[in-house]
Amino acid sequence: MPDFPQLALYLAAALVLAITPGPGLFYVAARTLAGGRAEGIASSFGTGLGGMVHVVAGSLGVSAVVLASAELFTLLKLIGAAYLVWLGIRTIQSARREGANALAGGADGTAIGPRRAFREGVLVEALNPKTAAFFLAFIPQFLDPGAGGIALAFVVLGFVSVVFNTLADVVVAIAASRIRAGAARRPALISRLRQGSGGAMIALGLGLALARRPAA
Repeated sequence: MPDFPQLALYLAAALVLAITPGPGLFYVAARTLAGGRAEGIASSFGTGLGGMVHVVAGSLGVSAVVLASAELFTLLKLIGAAYLVWLGIRTIQSARREGANALAGGADGTAIGPRRAFREGVLVEALNPKTAAFFLAFIPQFLDPGAGGIALAFVVLGFVSVVFNTLADVVVAIAASRIRAGAARRPALISRLRQGSGGAMIALGLGLALARRPAA
């Protein structure tokens, strides 16, 4: 494990990175605006579990194998990109339908339930190879190869980063739920916000599709 100054630096860097917008954060916002706080928080824990998939895989060397193989990296990034784009398109479509239903006095059918929100959150983060690249490039800078227990230290530091990310997502879910409650009488505003979140997911998906494999 790193000494105190290094640990403090790691915590500060992990906190900054946690509040940087990414696919998980935009998914949590969109899910909260669609289904409420329960779905948003469930999706937050889903993205957290998806992040832990990369942490454990990185500690076992699996992520390094994926990143070292151009074919595997390309396959994973295209799957992840396609999933993000699909979620973004679905978010925009459902937001437009919701807006039309509200104007017509119809019911809102966009909620999917916390369980599905959790599962989708896991996939959003687990299918993002850039998360794996981040952990493999960032965490080793704070590890001492001569200290032993590298795999365990990698998991511990990765877990700390995931906790920060999850807390940031929960804060976003709470904030989005308040926006949703405050704009309950303005369905057009909620529809535009959700469409914006969907557009952001599509943009992130396209960006992921164009991502290059990190240099060895």
